[in-house]
Amino acid sequence: MDIGVPIRELGAVAVEALREAILGLEHETWLQDQRRQKDYDVHRRTESVVMVFTDGAGWPAITVSREAGWDLLADAAVPVMQDILSRHYAPGGTIIRAMAAKLLPGEVITPHRDTHPSFAFGHRIHVPITTNGRVRFMIDGRPYRFEVGQAYEINNLLTHSVTNKGAEARVNFIFDYVPPERIDREG
Repeated sequence: MDIGVPIRELGAVAVEALREAILGLEHETWLQDQRRQKDYDVHRRTESVVMVFTDGAGWPAITVSREAGWDLLADAAVPVMQDILSRHYAPGGTIIRAMAAKLLPGEVITPHRDTHPSFAFGHRIHVPITTNGRVRFMIDGRPYRFEVGQAYEINNLLTHSVTNKGAEARVNFIFDYVPPERIDREG
């Protein structure tokens, strides 16, 4: 969504339980759902555990489904999402995507813009789970550093990319929230 700025800081969030749940996942779990890596070339170098997803087919009449990651992460993730939404967004909207996304050491998410129409109507929220000093999130040509324990909304209609030159993986919990006024306008 075009939020008028490249990034909006949403403040502190309690990520301990979510961090424990995500970091406790078996390596094989990260490799089970390859849809994002196959369907979106920029994500081919990532791993993900998907809780909620839509491919956006038929927008605005989309199907949003709970995926395998729901049973693994919902108990820890839902309170984090509810906290962020209650403090910053109008109630009554819909979460159309939610996932843990991992960028391995030495990997890159190449510069891109999220172009599907659903991205113009949804808030893209990032909650860092792990990071390191050599991760750079670029938005509109400017570098940003995300901190664990904070939440951020990015303007994903601007060109953005991520580089992890560190020795540890970068893991973010990401979700897309479509507010009620956007649902009503489309529906």
